[in-house]
Amino acid sequence: MPTWFDETQSRCLVIAEIAQTHDGSLGTAHAYIDAVAGAGADCVKFQTHIAAAESTPDEPWRVRFSPQDETRYQYWKRMEFTEEQWRGLARHAEEQGLVFLSSAFSNEAVDLLERVGIAGWKVGSGEVTNLAMLERMARTGKPVLLSSGMSTWADLDAAVGTVRRHTAPLAVLQCTSAYPCPPEKLGLNLIDELVERYRCPVGFSDHSGGIFAGLAAAVLGARLLECHVVFSRECFGPDVPASITTAELAQLVEGIRFVEKALAHPVDKEAMARELGPMRAIFQKSLVAARDLAPGSVLTEDDLLAKKPGTGIPASRLREVVHLKLKRAVAAGTLLSEEDLDR
Repeated sequence: MPTWFDETQSRCLVIAEIAQTHDGSLGTAHAYIDAVAGAGADCVKFQTHIAAAESTPDEPWRVRFSPQDETRYQYWKRMEFTEEQWRGLARHAEEQGLVFLSSAFSNEAVDLLERVGIAGWKVGSGEVTNLAMLERMARTGKPVLLSSGMSTWADLDAAVGTVRRHTAPLAVLQCTSAYPCPPEKLGLNLIDELVERYRCPVGFSDHSGGIFAGLAAAVLGARLLECHVVFSRECFGPDVPASITTAELAQLVEGIRFVEKALAHPVDKEAMARELGPMRAIFQKSLVAARDLAPGSVLTEDDLLAKKPGTGIPASRLREVVHLKLKRAVAAGTLLSEEDLDR
């Protein structure tokens, strides 16, 4: 099994999704590799579009955003890189310590990426029902990561079954195909349900445009987190509203590693209280004489105050001490001690 993906892993893999934010510029694509590596991502992911293999000229726009492309088909053509250019991107990612991934949208793209040396297969939400392509991926034995953004349970069952017939490592990612996705449609509750249903690593593909959902998913046990990344929200492209900036990616990675460390170290409350004994002595309160008290006085609540430090009789024992007699005089402002009490 490839070392980057382990079905028993506890560390959350952070996948920086570049998608089309390079806008067809090879130089920009390389710049994103450097940026997401610097932000601490584990993987960088692109999308490999071969227009003639995946679309017809009549494919409609999801969002008509591009003034330079008359059709969506022309846009996909403009997004294409050559095989040698993909090899260069893969080499660059490896040099930066990143796992190189790219979503394929046709059998031709699968074959191209296999020749390039892809580390695994990220299946976009629209390709989950393309079972022949999934089978082509699974036959390589490389991990298959299924996004569930627009799938029914029946769709996912069929896709999972196709991958598992070839014993390829599998992960399923909860996501919702909305750009950006509002919080009420994130489906964070489905992370546990996917784990129960498929007994495999489950991740979260985030289209919310912020870091909160990703942090929540990590707390809830997501083993992979994919998020769209952009240099700035002023960049051009259809994915910008659903993306986080590279600076936010660094913050997200830091937050996930913080959460992981916290979850990996469960705290024993009693042991922690003992460890914090010196702090308890400073910040907790003791019983203190509210006024000068004579020997033989029977203590009342009005005779006592709770004040720091917590080195005397704890304030929590007030009810126990009231109605006891003093063996000796106690000056106002003095911490009461056991030696002062006649039991």
